[in-house]
Amino acid sequence: MIRALPFLLLASAAAIAQDDVPTFHVDTREVALHVSVVDKEGKLITGIPQTAFKVFENNVEQHIKAFAEDDIPVSMGIVIDNSGSMREKKASVNEASLGLVKASNPQDEVFIIGFNDSAYLDQDFTSNIKLLEQALDKTETRGGTAMRDAIHLALDHMKKFAKRDKKVLLVITDGADNNSDESLEQLVRESRQSGVLIYSIGLLSEEEASERRSAQRGLKALAEASGGLDYYPKSLADVEKITPQVAEEIRKQYLIAYTPANSALDGTYRKIEVRLTGYGRNPNVRYRNGYYATPDAQSSTPLAPPSKSSATK
Repeated sequence: MIRALPFLLLASAAAIAQDDVPTFHVDTREVALHVSVVDKEGKLITGIPQTAFKVFENNVEQHIKAFAEDDIPVSMGIVIDNSGSMREKKASVNEASLGLVKASNPQDEVFIIGFNDSAYLDQDFTSNIKLLEQALDKTETRGGTAMRDAIHLALDHMKKFAKRDKKVLLVITDGADNNSDESLEQLVRESRQSGVLIYSIGLLSEEEASERRSAQRGLKALAEASGGLDYYPKSLADVEKITPQVAEEIRKQYLIAYTPANSALDGTYRKIEVRLTGYGRNPNVRYRNGYYATPDAQSSTPLAPPSKSSATK
């Protein structure tokens, strides 16, 4: 899976090491996209050269300045529904969450946020699987579903404390939000500007039709805004099959970066389109589909160089 994440990079040109992970800062304002390409069976297509990709912003073709296909470590947040309805699902969801971490890059850093009537940080960034397991086991299931507030908290925590260049959230919930102050519209904009890929697993088979539609609408909007993907397994047993797929996609995404031909920070929405030629019939190319050209989209997040970004422990 690949996420398209356009965000602005303003930094001095210098190679740096962050926890022994080489990175490279660029001089100019760039939009960075993390792109996933899958065939009609949903299998990831790897090994595609830069020449096969074209990028358009507001229908104007952009010059690709950087391109890479590398397994780089990420900062990851796992956002888990701990409302009362999750009680019987808790063990399977916890196991699937740990499965995601175990299948991911060993240099990933992970935090856990739980939510019911409110959202709370259960475990700060760590690479220690034992600490993550303990945090998952100690949570209690009760109350309602403040999912949007939890995702808002996760994005804010990521912005303040994440050390890795690439950032991902996985959200697991079994119902529609019924207790958040944050609106869906606010959260979609925040997600689009954050540069964080959002994947979600909606365990919605037991929900009433109207509640199920409401929950799906929210999860799908966040996935499309960020370049992630939303899943709706038919049974609890399928959840543990999904998280390794998410991990694989995160590790096999393409990075495409360009400097917008229109450099004005005028607050307008910039629609992004990535086109691919020569690789199967109608491959699914997934990426963040736009951003707002405002100063709050600026980031000092570095781009990882193709020759060095795949370092692992």
